Amino acid sequence: MEDNKILDLFFERNEDAIKEAQLKYDRRMFRTAMNILEDSSDAEECVSSSLLKAWEAIPPARPDMLGAYLTKISRNLAINKWKSNTAARRGGGEMVLMLSELEDCVPSAQSHEPEKMYEASQLNQAINSYLASMDQTARVVFVLRYFHGESIRNICDRFGMSESKVKSLLFRSRNKLKAHLTQLEKE
Repeated sequence: MEDNKILDLFFERNEDAIKEAQLKYDRRMFRTAMNILEDSSDAEECVSSSLLKAWEAIPPARPDMLGAYLTKISRNLAINKWKSNTAARRGGGEMVLMLSELEDCVPSAQSHEPEKMYEASQLNQAINSYLASMDQTARVVFVLRYFHGESIRNICDRFGMSESKVKSLLFRSRNKLKAHLTQLEKE
């Protein structure tokens, strides 16, 4: 079913909207949550919660890209679940590695809540402008790694690249992002 028809079902408050959204986007939401949580039951819980949140948000929201909207909800829920699961026992895993890779690129948040919100908005715009400037392969690899939480091995398999090439591509992308953010900060 087309996204517009699914969204129309949401606006009609027809429960088939959830079923159709799940049929179309369940795998994408699950995979993103699974990449972060590394636990299938937690990932399934995030997918179910994502669909409920979408039901509560649509209407009034009418996302342009339903798949991206649902995946972002699932990703955010998975990150919150991961934080909750690891609060007492910080440890390894793909999520810790991904966050540490980006640590040097993104500035730390300020202490005042309104300032945090404004800075987050500005950072979001800056990252989006950086992503728009990248070549397609680098952009897709960057988004797969840092938004969808794909492992380097999965990215290698998907693009037929060596591990060193993917790591190098990500390293260069992070350095360019850092330079981009630093330049914007100076302006």
